[in-house]
Amino acid sequence: MLSSHLSLITESSALPVVPEPDAVAGSPWSVLTGGDAAWRLDALCAETDPEAFFPEKGGSTREAKRVCSGCEVRSECLEYALANDERFGIWGGLSERERRRVRLARRMPLSA
Repeated sequence: MLSSHLSLITESSALPVVPEPDAVAGSPWSVLTGGDAAWRLDALCAETDPEAFFPEKGGSTREAKRVCSGCEVRSECLEYALANDERFGIWGGLSERERRRVRLARRMPLSA
């Protein structure tokens, strides 16, 4: 059962609170119960201090990346961030600068 204080990172706000499951149906949160966003329910960051994932400029990303390294939905999180051009925070274990490099590498074909 979801806890009413479970926080998830979404595109509209960094730290919304997920309501109880019976309150989810018919709300904007209904996307969290299925489809492409279902991975968020298994994200370890939902159980962690959210400030670690949005450090101040020049701040350490070590704690967030440590959490991401053990997360079973890391690849889904990274793909979400890349597809939605997330500009801030640690997503899928990568910073914005690291995600930018991934996007560029995917656009440029390797020359043989």
